[in-house]
Amino acid sequence: MRFSLTTTAALIALTVGCIAAPAMAQTASPNSAPATAPAATPAFVQAALPYGFEALEPVIDTATMRLHYERHHGAQVAGLNTAVAANPTYAGKSLEALLAGASTAPAAIRNNAGGHWNHSFYWQIMAPVGTGGAPSPELAAAITRDFGSLDAFKAQFRAASMGRFGSGWAWVVVGKDGKLAIGSTPNQDNPLMDVGDFRGKPILGNDVWEHAYYLKYQNKRADYVDAWWSLINWNKVSSLYAEAIKP
Repeated sequence: MRFSLTTTAALIALTVGCIAAPAMAQTASPNSAPATAPAATPAFVQAALPYGFEALEPVIDTATMRLHYERHHGAQVAGLNTAVAANPTYAGKSLEALLAGASTAPAAIRNNAGGHWNHSFYWQIMAPVGTGGAPSPELAAAITRDFGSLDAFKAQFRAASMGRFGSGWAWVVVGKDGKLAIGSTPNQDNPLMDVGDFRGKPILGNDVWEHAYYLKYQNKRADYVDAWWSLINWNKVSSLYAEAIKP
């Protein structure tokens, strides 16, 4: 069969139209909904550090600070949001509420909620060397009352830090009786949780997980703990103490 030029052109146009039609049918109209809904805002967010990564040199090196904040703390915030999303009964609860019910929470919520709170607290009670001030008169008097002296207070805190086998935290808390107490918790637990016997309102806490010091101090936890005292933001700690003893 022979085709004229006019017939051939018509066949080509028909074929192209048949191929193009499906693609045109998939084009969204101006009034159609977007293909994906906007991502929900995470329930928990990681606050910015109150200083630069290099600010705590030479006690805590820049590389450790960056790794600790971005990788460890950051992962815990992300993990907490994932765990809450997977357990709707915990949706809408504050971080403090999650801690208060840690004994019955899934491990992912207990561990990540503890890690998020602990690290957020830890960053706040440190300051660059020489800028943290001194204990307020009220806090200094409480330290003398409950431990005998500042040196004895530091020695007991050091013992709690060194006595924590494996990973964990050392704390100073205000107990229900209004007195200061020193103790430690394993892993990412803390004294606000309804677990363990060491409870109270934290005013000071040190991370004694290896990731907090290993790049600089390697296995010498004692050297890290001893050097750490020069970073204490006593102004913040004193403020926390004043808040904790309010009637």
